[in-house]
Amino acid sequence: MNAPARLRHRQGFTFIELLITLALVGLLTLLALPLQEVAAKRSREAELRQALRTLRGAIDTYKQATDQGLLPRAAGESGYPPTLEVLAQPLDLLSQRDSSGTIATRRLQILRQLPRDPFSPDPQTPAADTWNTRSYASRSDDPQPGPDVFDVSSKSTAAALDGTAYAAW
Repeated sequence: MNAPARLRHRQGFTFIELLITLALVGLLTLLALPLQEVAAKRSREAELRQALRTLRGAIDTYKQATDQGLLPRAAGESGYPPTLEVLAQPLDLLSQRDSSGTIATRRLQILRQLPRDPFSPDPQTPAADTWNTRSYASRSDDPQPGPDVFDVSSKSTAAALDGTAYAAW
């Protein structure tokens, strides 16, 4: 009768064992939360880097098209897009004769949609309004918007993991 009593006693965890297990799980969770926050911030930084590359490449494509005479440019204009929204619209290229002598109207679509700044706090804000723009005429040490879009930057005032400001990227 002594053996079955010992078996019944060893079938479950004691209260102390459960408390120690819960304490260890809680400690591991507390250690993992800051790592998860850093990983999420790093992911948003990568998204910002990609969005800036996309927008700057689109601005360069627009400028190249105006320099080549594919898009109209008035005298005195820089050739950069007037707004960010223009980059996501189909643009009619200047009419040129094809090999058969007929005038063909072609379109240039630079971006399907404008990327948003991943650090923009309001998801209802239009994508173009989530970016700071710099005009071609503004100085590099004092970027200001103007009649064209020469460069873009984040509106975020936060600092990146490496300590630089997102607006300086």
